[in-house]
Amino acid sequence: MTSDRSSEDSRSRNWIERIGQMLGGEPQDREQLIELLKDAQQRDLLDTDALSMIEGVLQVSDLRVRDIMIPRAEMVSLRRDDPLEKILQIAVKSAHSRFPVTGDDKGEVVGILLAKDLLTFCVENGRRAFNIRDLLRSAVFVPDSKRLNVLLKEFRSSRNHMAIVVDEYGSAAGLVTIEDVLEQIVGEIDDEHDYDEGSGIFRRDRNEFSAKARTTIEDFNEYFGSDFPDEEFDTIGGLVVNALGHLPKRGESVELGRFRFTVMRADSRRVHLLNVEHLNPDDEIPTVFGDVGES
Repeated sequence: MTSDRSSEDSRSRNWIERIGQMLGGEPQDREQLIELLKDAQQRDLLDTDALSMIEGVLQVSDLRVRDIMIPRAEMVSLRRDDPLEKILQIAVKSAHSRFPVTGDDKGEVVGILLAKDLLTFCVENGRRAFNIRDLLRSAVFVPDSKRLNVLLKEFRSSRNHMAIVVDEYGSAAGLVTIEDVLEQIVGEIDDEHDYDEGSGIFRRDRNEFSAKARTTIEDFNEYFGSDFPDEEFDTIGGLVVNALGHLPKRGESVELGRFRFTVMRADSRRVHLLNVEHLNPDDEIPTVFGDVGES
């Protein structure tokens, strides 16, 4: 018993000494740090979930808003001149807590409507003399190039939960929430309203897309008109991992059929997000899910 404890203490001291050597010497790269943390996890000094979150924290500084934002076509938004009845229908159906409000053009976001403000109005004023302008809160605008770690810090300091992502011309390109950023660290955060599994593919450019790794192959094929088999794997992430032959790291890519898949986010257990590049620009790609959220 004493011998086993001494052996365990020795292993712990060796690992701590390695950290001390790493921090005390020249700065090491991130890969060496990750390997050290994986070694700690294998020695039961760090559990798997903690390792996954640490890796997520390290990756957040590499990701930008454009990598995780909800594109404008996927936004559930309200129009400034919509009647109360239509606004209530959209709010109830989507079950969201915040809604971008646009002018005549969906690229022009004039403010944010909170569901709690709408509910308060309905309780206190019924449906008389409704003017959405009276309930609007100011929107926060961020460029699509902003790093996620900077955005998270701004979310925390300003206590905002949503930001409108703008392109180089100042037009709304999408939105991002604090939950989207936190998911890069802790993994997917599902709630009782996350039932729409078909919304995992987002168009970023004419031939470039983001796809959640858990998107089913059936949904992927339906979106792109592709014919990947789904007998062996259920998700597009599983297909990519199999093609690479190992659990990939961020930045690794593989070409399958008409597509190039690049890993945008992954941890020590699974792939989370993929960049999908369509290699044949002459093909017309239908947007089966592209109209979700249009109002």
